[in-house]
Amino acid sequence: MQRKKSILKDHYLSGKLLVKQAVKYQNDRMDIARAIVKGIGVNIYEVLYHYYKHGKKEVKNTIDWIKKSFFPQVVQAEDVKELMAYEGEVWMRFYGGFVYFLPEDFVMNKRVKRPPDNPINALISFGNTLLYTKTIAAIYQTHLDQRISFLHEPSEGRFSLSLDLSEVFKPVIVFKTIFDLVNNRRLQVEKHFDKQVNYCVLNEEGRKIFIESFEERLESVFMHPKLKRKVSYRTALKLDCYKLIKNILEEKEFVPFSLKEGM
Repeated sequence: MQRKKSILKDHYLSGKLLVKQAVKYQNDRMDIARAIVKGIGVNIYEVLYHYYKHGKKEVKNTIDWIKKSFFPQVVQAEDVKELMAYEGEVWMRFYGGFVYFLPEDFVMNKRVKRPPDNPINALISFGNTLLYTKTIAAIYQTHLDQRISFLHEPSEGRFSLSLDLSEVFKPVIVFKTIFDLVNNRRLQVEKHFDKQVNYCVLNEEGRKIFIESFEERLESVFMHPKLKRKVSYRTALKLDCYKLIKNILEEKEFVPFSLKEGM
């Protein structure tokens, strides 16, 4: 009897959340989209500031721009299209800084996704795919609907909410994994990549090294400032799902994970 009541309650909560998630998208999409784009900027800022503190003064222009221009632009943006433009610019400026702290053979000329055309693009595409699947798994543990997103356009062909919630974690999980592997020479162009005429991918050994490091980072823990206990980055991903639920159901401000929490 108790189990039956629990199942009925779950169905009720699931239906209620689905309706409110759709209403949130319809009436207040910018609230979530703005928080996500700001969160991307916060975490890119923290990653670059780490290198600035360790002598890479060339990235100062980008971290100054994020603070003085990017954040005000995000606050003042009037629609999602404008937000997406600012998001694109912060990523491009981030990529442009790689020349200052990565080896020359891993520097990016431009972001190319399908197919990736050089080692750094191959790493980013592979890492983003891993994070996307982990985010799908985290959302599945909640009653959120994967198809109703806020920054990316909802799509029947993919789980667009996973694209939304993974964005903030890319600098923290994907790029910090890449930087550690490349700068410590655990991944090398001549050993771990298959390069063809117009594409470049990790070979089997390279994928194994990347996945192991990616999983280690997901399972690494930090003292959560609000929960007052140690949590993993995998748990932080799930916590962002619950933050979104609280925003949808209770109108609590949605503040995505910040790298400052994990320091």
